[in-house]
Amino acid sequence: QYSPDSVAGADGEIDPTEITLAGCSCRSSSCVAPECPCLRRGDNYSGPCLRGAEQGGFARPVFECNALCGCGESCQNRLVQRGLRLHLQVFRTPGKGWGVRALQPVPRGSFVCEYAGEVLGPAEARRRSRAQGPQDSNYIMALREHLHDGRVLETFVDPTRVGNVGRFLNHSCEPNLFMVPVRVDSVVPRLALFAARDIPAGEELCYDYSGRFHNPSGSSGEHKPLEEDNRLRKPCYCGAPTCASFLPWDSSLFSTP
Repeated sequence: QYSPDSVAGADGEIDPTEITLAGCSCRSSSCVAPECPCLRRGDNYSGPCLRGAEQGGFARPVFECNALCGCGESCQNRLVQRGLRLHLQVFRTPGKGWGVRALQPVPRGSFVCEYAGEVLGPAEARRRSRAQGPQDSNYIMALREHLHDGRVLETFVDPTRVGNVGRFLNHSCEPNLFMVPVRVDSVVPRLALFAARDIPAGEELCYDYSGRFHNPSGSSGEHKPLEEDNRLRKPCYCGAPTCASFLPWDSSLFSTP
């Protein structure tokens, strides 16, 4: 089932559509920093592009103005919530099954698409992961946000049954996209993908499933697999010079908590 936005999972534990964030009281059509309380969390966008997309380091979270804000729909702090704007095409790749490409050039920092699906609680995410067979495709995305006080926020999105075009994006060890958690109406983040560089029309769009790209080494939470776990891993066909040979592996969803 196609859905442009994430929905509550079958376990009913989390509803990403519930409005839980307060809005700003700005009366102008477009908010400005530092007066806007939303922008005090970060001045996110420069026109239609994410600020700092060319920088390394941590991929910081983004807060957009929301349904409770006093600003208008033309506010520049509203981008991901407007949805897909690029002409994307799902196509058959030579060796990786389905893939996604843009039919137009994509400037660096541009919002490409969201990775949307069912938002699950950790118990249901683990149950679905452990129920998968060796030949099954694993679409479950485990996003971990490391806070300054040591806490880790986890968000699990599964587009296996309900999802959007993001489910067809392939992994690359040298990707041209990176993922940023974007919050709009809810504390549950949207998993937004942005262009890491200028991308010509027709080039396959890929991101690093492990989260290492735009984050320091070791911050992704990816578990280094034991040698015997390699039999469970799927080979990587990205073709990058620095290809790791296997798709990223995080055993936490497949083990008993």
